[in-house]
Amino acid sequence: MEFLGRDTESRDLVHVPNSRPCIGPPSEYDKEEVVTNMVFVVSGPSGCGKSTLIAKARRDLAGLAFSVSHTTRKPRPSERDGVEYRFVSEKVFARMVRAGRFVEWARVHGHLYGTSKAEVERKSRGHDLILDIDVQGTRQVRKKIPSAVFVFIMPPVFAELRRRLERRKEDSPEDISRRLRDAAGEILAFAEFDYVVVNDELERAVGELKSVIVAARCRSAVRAGALGPILRSFASRARSSPKKGKP
Repeated sequence: MEFLGRDTESRDLVHVPNSRPCIGPPSEYDKEEVVTNMVFVVSGPSGCGKSTLIAKARRDLAGLAFSVSHTTRKPRPSERDGVEYRFVSEKVFARMVRAGRFVEWARVHGHLYGTSKAEVERKSRGHDLILDIDVQGTRQVRKKIPSAVFVFIMPPVFAELRRRLERRKEDSPEDISRRLRDAAGEILAFAEFDYVVVNDELERAVGELKSVIVAARCRSAVRAGALGPILRSFASRARSSPKKGKP
């Protein structure tokens, strides 16, 4: 599968008037351009707690959809197809890469992972979208959706990351060793992110992730479209107010 060494998804941004940037230009597969609301990208080494933090944040914050990634690894006992991941064969994944159906994809821990354009399009209609992806995929998303908000989840110490991976008892010793080796390089990428949450105490870390999402939603550029009625009310009141004469 030689083509898996190339990034076939390097594309320019297409800007649609009165909307956020979208991924493009559309291929023959695209029926229309993929337009998103706010996109939050959460990344970090395996075992750092990304899934738990995202689940708790989504429980407390409305309007936040989760992007289900595709992967070629086998499902863990606790995972359900179409919920945590969409599990596919390498043959199917390769066919999707050739067709340009991924926003991002990479080989991580010996398996292929990717975020499909169809998933982004479907889940982001009327909702903000949160992605749980690796560092390699994050770099691809940054190029294609620069308006996204990038959050890195940092484990407190190496020993705690090892303990968490071993405690879940869903990976082989060889897989745990590979993930720990990869983690040593992944944590060095923290400076590429907008925010860093150290997951040493669960509820505090959940609170920090929620704070990032709430603050990002309050950015002036994000709120501008919704402020129209308020601004118009002031403009109309100013026009109708009688002008006072000079003293």
